[in-house]
Amino acid sequence: MRRPTCPNRWLAWSFLTLTAGVVVGLSGCQVEMGGQTLPSPYYMKDDVQYFAPGPEFKLAREAAALKAARAEEIPAPPPAEGPLAP
Repeated sequence: MRRPTCPNRWLAWSFLTLTAGVVVGLSGCQVEMGGQTLPSPYYMKDDVQYFAPGPEFKLAREAAALKAARAEEIPAPPPAEGPLAP
């Protein structure tokens, strides 16, 4: 005995496939970037984290301390003038 076929079966399958594709496409994917999982389900409610830009040279205090230490050092005597200075 032959089973009756539905003439709109391909239409139903294509609608189901399209609907599944839309649901998967709109659900989004979580991605990890820089230690963060994006997008978070609560990304619209999260507080904004802002880190003010710092100095480009990260060792500014150390460089200033070295400069001050060099300025405090006893300067070397100036070289003698002339080729045969006593």
